[in-house]
Amino acid sequence: MPALATVKSCATTACSYNQDGCTAYAITVGGSTGSASCTTFVELDARGGLPTADGQVGACQRLECVHNADLMCTAEAITVGGDAATCELYEAR
Repeated sequence: MPALATVKSCATTACSYNQDGCTAYAITVGGSTGSASCTTFVELDARGGLPTADGQVGACQRLECVHNADLMCTAEAITVGGDAATCELYEAR
């Protein structure tokens, strides 16, 4: 089994899983055609996840992305940014 893509950095500070990086065990990248975003994003009055920022991409729903193979991200790492938790590595075929 290939290694999961890591979440190298996340600048979406409103996300409850962002504590100096992504603390979710794994995220899902979703969104709509022409864009990709972290659908694991949640804005709550609490912080959660793992004690370390070692998030990974567990699934990718953006079939048209060049990094998607069998619903998995084939990139070594991604970055997430902006208020909408955008996958900044997303690139349409």
